[in-house]
Amino acid sequence: QVQLVESGGGLVQAGGSLRLSCAASGRTSSTSPMAWFRQAPGKSREFVAGINWSHGSTYYADSVRGRFTIARDNAKNTVNLQMNDLKPEDTADYICAAKRVTGTFFGVPAVNFEYDYWGQGTQVTVSS
Repeated sequence: QVQLVESGGGLVQAGGSLRLSCAASGRTSSTSPMAWFRQAPGKSREFVAGINWSHGSTYYADSVRGRFTIARDNAKNTVNLQMNDLKPEDTADYICAAKRVTGTFFGVPAVNFEYDYWGQGTQVTVSS
């Protein structure tokens, strides 16, 4: 079992920055890749960014590419999402996810049904 705890959300003005963290505990050696999704009120959950824990490859949604950066900290078992140039449309609940794998896994899935573990989410609000 894997537990995921997000932190770092908050209120920021448009053009500002926030850094989200996802701390993983439990059987983390079995999880790769990890990703951030977001869900705004009345909208479906959407993929934001993901990273393959073992291979370091990353993948971003078109809407955030060039503004957001996902990175891992192996020593702390965390995955961070640096969000720059935030826009009001980035306002959402940001949720960390991890995929359970039993062998070598390449790439980063961008669909929520591929992920097995989910955090509780952290709210990001961007004011105009």
